Amino acid sequence: MLTKQIIIDKLKSYADTKKADGAKIYYPTKMIVLGVKVPDLKNILKEFKPELKQISEKEKIKLIKDLVNTNILECQQFGFEIINGDKKLLHFLTENDAFAMKTNMDNWLSVDYFAGVIIGPLWREKIIPYKTIEQLAKSSDFWERRIAVVATVALNQKARGGKGDAEQTLKVCSLVKNDSNDMVIKALSWALRELAKIEKQAVIDFMENNNDCLSPRIKKEVGNKLIFGTKTSKS
Repeated sequence: MLTKQIIIDKLKSYADTKKADGAKIYYPTKMIVLGVKVPDLKNILKEFKPELKQISEKEKIKLIKDLVNTNILECQQFGFEIINGDKKLLHFLTENDAFAMKTNMDNWLSVDYFAGVIIGPLWREKIIPYKTIEQLAKSSDFWERRIAVVATVALNQKARGGKGDAEQTLKVCSLVKNDSNDMVIKALSWALRELAKIEKQAVIDFMENNNDCLSPRIKKEVGNKLIFGTKTSKS
């Protein structure tokens, strides 16, 4: 039977010190970083897929919780990738399950994985209510505020199953429009640029109505997206 330790041992066999050193600079974290490259992590998941099919959804969820509590970055990633690769599993998760996996949210990679793969899709599928997202957006913890904003990407990004939801997205964006934290500002820019692919006019209106309080970065990146289709100008 597939266990946490079997997965840890396999991940350690792909450890790369050089990659780990770079990761600690790119997304600093208190977690142990093995330095497993993303393609290798996905290949390991593919290797274990037959064994994952043999266990129940309840057992998978327990395994994921065990992995995210190891204090190893790649174990956390692996757990989130199990959910990302198993759309049916999403509907077996509860809000309590999701927040039991909210550990070591101290870097943008973990936060964006958690928000994009778990919180956003659960919100989109109405397993998590808007009230929960609102509470995150109003949190004193900037990582929680980023989770709320990045979660909107799942509403609008077709690759994540999103069909577009300007109303919900802009409600969240409005809650953090005055935020001065760089991690939240970057997330807000991303959220608006993603929505612009589906609801361009809604983003134009939001930008015009909130011009006085949005950061220069958001104005530049989202403005470029609306005009050129990319966050940087084509010069």
